[in-house]
Amino acid sequence: MSFNLSPGLGPNTALRSFGATGKNGRFFNKSVVTGMLGFVRPYWRRMALATGLMLATTSLTLLIPYLIKSAIDDYITPGDANGLTRLVLWLAAAFVGLYGATAVQQYLLAWVGQRVLTNIRETMFRHLQQLPLSYHDQTIVGVTVSRVINDVAAINDLLTQGLLSLIGDLLVLVGIIVIMLSMSPRLALLTFIVLPLMVAATTIFSRRAKSAFRQTRQSVAAVVGRLAESIDGMRVIQAFVQEEVARERFETVNRENWSTHNRAMALSFIFLPTIEFLGVLAMAIVLWFGGRYVAAGEVTLGVMVAFLSYVTRFFQPIQELSRIYTTMQSAMAGGEQVLRLLNTEIAIADAPDAGPMPPITGHIQLQNVSFRYGGDDSPWVLRHVNLDMAPGQTIALVGPTGAGKTTIANLIPRFYEVTEGVVTIDGVDIRTVAQRSLRQQFGMVPQDPFLFAGTIADNIRFGKGEADLTAVIAAAKLANAHDFITAMPDGYDSKILEGAVNLSVGQRQLLCIARAALAEPRILILDEATASVDTVTELLIQEALDRLMVGRNAIVIAHRLSTIRNADRICVVVGGQIVEQGTHDELLGQGGVYKNLYERQFVPVEG
Repeated sequence: MSFNLSPGLGPNTALRSFGATGKNGRFFNKSVVTGMLGFVRPYWRRMALATGLMLATTSLTLLIPYLIKSAIDDYITPGDANGLTRLVLWLAAAFVGLYGATAVQQYLLAWVGQRVLTNIRETMFRHLQQLPLSYHDQTIVGVTVSRVINDVAAINDLLTQGLLSLIGDLLVLVGIIVIMLSMSPRLALLTFIVLPLMVAATTIFSRRAKSAFRQTRQSVAAVVGRLAESIDGMRVIQAFVQEEVARERFETVNRENWSTHNRAMALSFIFLPTIEFLGVLAMAIVLWFGGRYVAAGEVTLGVMVAFLSYVTRFFQPIQELSRIYTTMQSAMAGGEQVLRLLNTEIAIADAPDAGPMPPITGHIQLQNVSFRYGGDDSPWVLRHVNLDMAPGQTIALVGPTGAGKTTIANLIPRFYEVTEGVVTIDGVDIRTVAQRSLRQQFGMVPQDPFLFAGTIADNIRFGKGEADLTAVIAAAKLANAHDFITAMPDGYDSKILEGAVNLSVGQRQLLCIARAALAEPRILILDEATASVDTVTELLIQEALDRLMVGRNAIVIAHRLSTIRNADRICVVVGGQIVEQGTHDELLGQGGVYKNLYERQFVPVEG
């Protein structure tokens, strides 16, 4: 598979192959790092400058103790005041240079980190939009949000605090070892006695931390998922007085999140003091043996002072490496989750040679269509469905819940891919055309009307952003929405709050109808459009829908059979199959499933 990265990034092989090569829990996951470097590539000049500054800070860090050693041995001991003044000036310049290089390096890394963070999130959002509805049906919203927000933030920490710091610290360690060995091999080897203890402590820490930080990413996702679910269902929670139950469920995942983070941090809190103790032990070795060597004249006082300074700096990078290790573990775990999402297969993709869908006339055919959501072991949702719809016809799909009505409607605009069979529009297999050009000719009015936070006008023109206010008003009038809109204080500029909580369900539905009308679709899908409104509003909605359906194909999913009596054809769907077809009167005359459904709704049968 492949997907488009941010502009200028180009395709990245590691991102495509991660699913086969990635290994969870590794301190350094090459696939994750390679994949993330693909996002860094556009900013290579800034990263190169930051790398140069990192080399400068490393050199200055190694130079400063050596200058102190030279000050003691070459100028203080001989009493050369002029030479000491010159060296102090060099020492001051080194400190200023170290400060300046560090500040600029950190700024550059922060700048690049924020740009990369933005690009990764944009790439993830575009990929989420390309994923089929089946992915979003099966994935908790809060988990997806956690991937885009928290896991990407962990990767940003790696870029801004991890990689260059890791390289710089390793260079400092190697440089200190070389300098100490060159000044006094015997004292250096005595100092390095603590290194095996440090390696052992690091090994133990790394083994225990392998899974800890991966678990923290999962626990964060669980908290966000539970929070999003509870907020979204707050009306139901309060209606059934289940606040305590909801609170206990959230506290359970929140406590687990605390526990996993606590376990991960406990490892760091044990490791850091251990490294600090080893640093103190190394200093004690230098003082004890170095002091004896100075007294015996085997090393100079400047060398011993330099050794003390280098030992301090030697263990500072090790302590920093332990912090970076924590960051690396968290970032690798977050990177695994990000790349796993980016590598989720785009199951419904345009064919390489897909062209635009010609203007639709409206001859829709489902030919021996079967469908199931999962693999070969999944149950069939539809089996051998055949449907022939002439241009301008209204087809109603009725039947019990779960029969497959909505699935049939979703297959026509290719929201899902047929498992077997073919769907054609005007004789064109919909799999051979670009999805965008196909769906641009569809309009949908869902059962649960969804509006975006913003103005009423912006919501109506959502499917046709270039429409002017005159066209918006015309669409609202067709949808019977103009009167309630103009009654609002700001009219078409009135703000719709998140979740459209400041509008009734009926008002939301009328705006959805206006949105569909403005898009001027050739094919309409009406999914239980009047299911959640009162009788008066139902009449307004039905009147608006009748006007909207004129001259268009309409696929109507309905439970209220009274709303589809005038449909050109009614298809009764039971168990994933169309078991009856005909007009309202024809189906009543057959005395089958439709008549039974109709009579259950206590609608008097008219002879």
